[in-house]
Amino acid sequence: MSKRPEHLAPPEVFYNADEARKYTQNSRIIDIQAQMTERCLELLLLPEDSSCLLLDIGCGSGLSGSVVEENGHMWIGLDISPDMLDVAKERETEGDLVLGDMGEGVPFRAGCFDGAISVSALQWLFNADKKSHKPVKRLYNFFSSLYASLSRSARAVFQFYPENESQLELLTSQAMKAGFYGGVVIDYPNSAKAKKFFLVLMTGGAGPLPKALGTDETDNSLQVKYAKREATKGARGKPLKNTRAWLLEKKERRRKQGKETKPDTKYTGRKRSGRF
Repeated sequence: MSKRPEHLAPPEVFYNADEARKYTQNSRIIDIQAQMTERCLELLLLPEDSSCLLLDIGCGSGLSGSVVEENGHMWIGLDISPDMLDVAKERETEGDLVLGDMGEGVPFRAGCFDGAISVSALQWLFNADKKSHKPVKRLYNFFSSLYASLSRSARAVFQFYPENESQLELLTSQAMKAGFYGGVVIDYPNSAKAKKFFLVLMTGGAGPLPKALGTDETDNSLQVKYAKREATKGARGKPLKNTRAWLLEKKERRRKQGKETKPDTKYTGRKRSGRF
């Protein structure tokens, strides 16, 4: 049986309550998700010292959204799995969450986002899980509505897992048809394990694609970059992630935003068996 999740069941079925929790508790998945999100943010070329509003497509339980928050940006997440979004709510993520099928289009007003990211979600659009599903049409619906929702200087970056060259060609052709410029950046192209595909799309006209990692000996691996980021996180004057101080600070931000937040107790931040 294929190990690719998109071959096993539709996303809203595959990511049921049990799978959503297992996914969010897996330390290896958490690390990979964080590294891929960091790379997506890097490829977006966001303005420095500015907080941007980003769309996280296929946001799942908010793992990538947490990285967006740590980088000082706001986000809205779109996902087709109700169980994944339930886990995101339990984790008290700061982003707003929207239940929706990206193949039916992005349901936001024109020009409202400064950028968009997606980690490990785009390949699901190649599936026809229902009789009404036509991958080419769904891809165009998605890209055209996404193009409309982005500002005219914004970028969108998708980390994804293509199966073959024809999928790459179909993605880029539908994105260009919708108005985007750009192409595919392949990090570590000569490594079977580290090789990663990123579709980098631009709204403001044609421009050079970012340099791929791993194309010469001077490139640092993304894993090393992420490790350095983790090691220096406390040096920026912020509490270390998942400590009591970090959780209390996060809950206070949610209260200021008017979001429903659980009260602080002596158990806040205490690790409990079987929970995250």
